[in-house]
Amino acid sequence: MAMDELNIQIYGCRNCRLWQGAKHAVPGEGPLNAKVMIVGQNPGADEDEVGRPFVGRAGKYLTKTLAEFGIKRENLFITNIVKHTSPLNRKPYPDEVAACLPYLLTQIEVIKPEIIVLLGASAKGAPRVEGIEYVEIIHPSAAMRFTKMRERFRQQIAELSKRLQN
Repeated sequence: MAMDELNIQIYGCRNCRLWQGAKHAVPGEGPLNAKVMIVGQNPGADEDEVGRPFVGRAGKYLTKTLAEFGIKRENLFITNIVKHTSPLNRKPYPDEVAACLPYLLTQIEVIKPEIIVLLGASAKGAPRVEGIEYVEIIHPSAAMRFTKMRERFRQQIAELSKRLQN
């Protein structure tokens, strides 16, 4: 399946209740030959507003931190497990995650990344595809709030950068 076709399906998705409170579906963005895919939990309010992933405060912090370690956002495919925002940015319910997983799995199939970076506790539950390296990293919103998590987040991004240079 082509990514354009998949995105059309995501934009029209009604497989769970989340679309009802959302302005935009947020399929994800980035090159289709990306070596690295970043997967978060779900779009927040800023992402819902513009239909793009990781554009709010946490996204800007993520982009800035990646750049500090020589990783360009435009070289990554960035998406979320769930493609619509959830009320009050709550953690998606299991049935909402289940409704979106086929989209994520298809994105992985199309892009064929070497590394998938899972941001935060919810993303850690993403299914694993054989032959892909998975890296779990603290969510940038937690890193922004807590000093110890910020230090660990920066260490994790530094380690990712080293992996990409090899």
